[in-house]
Amino acid sequence: MSHTFVPVSWNPRKRVYDVCLWICIALYIVLYVSVTNMFFQQEDAISTLIVLMRAFSTCGFIMLTFILCIGPLARIDQRFLPLLYNRRHFGVSFFLIALIHGALAIFWYHSFGDINPIVSVVTSGGSYGGVGDFPFQLFGLLSLLMFFVMAATSHDYWNATLGPLWKSLHLLVYPGYALLIIHIGMGAMQESNTGILPYMVFISVTLVGGLHLYSALFHSRQSLAVEQEASSWVEVGNWQQIENDRGITVTVNGAERVAIFRYDECKLSAVSNVCRHQNGPLGEGKVIDGCITCPWHGFQYRPEDGRSPPPFTEKIETFKLKLEGNVIYLDPKPLPLGTPREVTMITTTH
Repeated sequence: MSHTFVPVSWNPRKRVYDVCLWICIALYIVLYVSVTNMFFQQEDAISTLIVLMRAFSTCGFIMLTFILCIGPLARIDQRFLPLLYNRRHFGVSFFLIALIHGALAIFWYHSFGDINPIVSVVTSGGSYGGVGDFPFQLFGLLSLLMFFVMAATSHDYWNATLGPLWKSLHLLVYPGYALLIIHIGMGAMQESNTGILPYMVFISVTLVGGLHLYSALFHSRQSLAVEQEASSWVEVGNWQQIENDRGITVTVNGAERVAIFRYDECKLSAVSNVCRHQNGPLGEGKVIDGCITCPWHGFQYRPEDGRSPPPFTEKIETFKLKLEGNVIYLDPKPLPLGTPREVTMITTTH
């Protein structure tokens, strides 16, 4: 994020994660094809191709649903935060599954004519006034293009290069999801034998919408409770327990997680423990070049005001601290995002 930015490299944990993820994907595809063939007799290669097409489509849809649930789950309960660490890998894997489904569909439905298959998808006609002839494939292609943009930029290099634009690009996941729902609703769900697909769509929309709504209400109640609560200092530890250029994480009011850092040997600052990038645990990071550095993706914030160094614009909450002897006291009411406050100085040598 700063001039010290280093892209997140592959490590054994990420490799294990990816191997386990793709084993699960392979098992799902095999199980879907096996169960379908068991209950519905397939007579030719055409039917087999369609089964594979549906296997990849349902697998991708389940993966996208899970991806969209990770964010609100992590905001509701911080025990879900580790899921964010590998969400980019999950997202890229989802795109590859969606791409395979799209390639199979374009091959079978659009590759046997004289027109370029992609052009055929775009110009295949249809009517927006009726369900039976609705051009649902175009909506699927537009959705796939959005997911391609996100997959292609799912790397810390693009995160650092694009700055605030990166976050805006990755919000395309929501219109992409909406286009996908239209693609499924006007396409596969109009067939005579839809199986459990309508239930999958209903559960997905309910789960994604419900979790995002509950997350918003949850944070609204938390913010209101903090605003209504009179300021009261809470004992959070001894400054001697904090290594220089390191932090500790404390929980106040049963919910607010705060990172307290000691730096320049004698300075103390308190900020939100949650990185604005992907909710990384700032308290597990360290102070590098005068900035709190997130251990996940290198995002940085100045300890004195919670602001990212220019040209970046991210901001986090800050908190007031005071010392009584060696004991640190915290005002649990967060200050507005990026608010400067007086740095607490350690004056005792005991």
